Amino acid sequence: MTAVAGNGVPRDDTVDRRLKIAIGVLCLIGIGVAGYLTYTHYAGLKVVCLSSGGCETVQTSVYSKLDGVPVALLGLLGYIGILISLAIRGDLGRATGFGLALVGFLFSMYLTYRELFTIKAICQWCVSSAVIMTVLVILTGIRAVRAEPDAPAPKKAKTVPRAERRRIERRQAAKR
Repeated sequence: MTAVAGNGVPRDDTVDRRLKIAIGVLCLIGIGVAGYLTYTHYAGLKVVCLSSGGCETVQTSVYSKLDGVPVALLGLLGYIGILISLAIRGDLGRATGFGLALVGFLFSMYLTYRELFTIKAICQWCVSSAVIMTVLVILTGIRAVRAEPDAPAPKKAKTVPRAERRRIERRQAAKR
């Protein structure tokens, strides 16, 4: 069953469901990337890298931790938080998802700046996470903006007194 309004435009609930699915899939991919980077950090393993050591350089730099916490772990928590926000109904869930994605996006841009201009090395895992977070901030932003305000309560129908109803019915019967 396709949820289409009379004018052929998909209804908002269908669009919202599609956005939630896309956001959820991206979060799962992001959890995979950030989870891998977090695991390699705590296991003391080298990150698999397609370039000539850029990932290792970035992962061992001073910018790979924020107050002693690996930024990969922060990313993992961010992706999990955005995923959980999909289960929260209404404006709170939409705002939470967008807020987390926005913070993640801005932090990713800062880290990408550091990779390019301070560390002078590129980590493909970090770039993929930044791309995922960029798409997430766009999708969660669209979801937040497209949100319909809560529908106002329907106006209570004006009740017509019984005597008035009978008079109206008599007049209509007399006209026939």
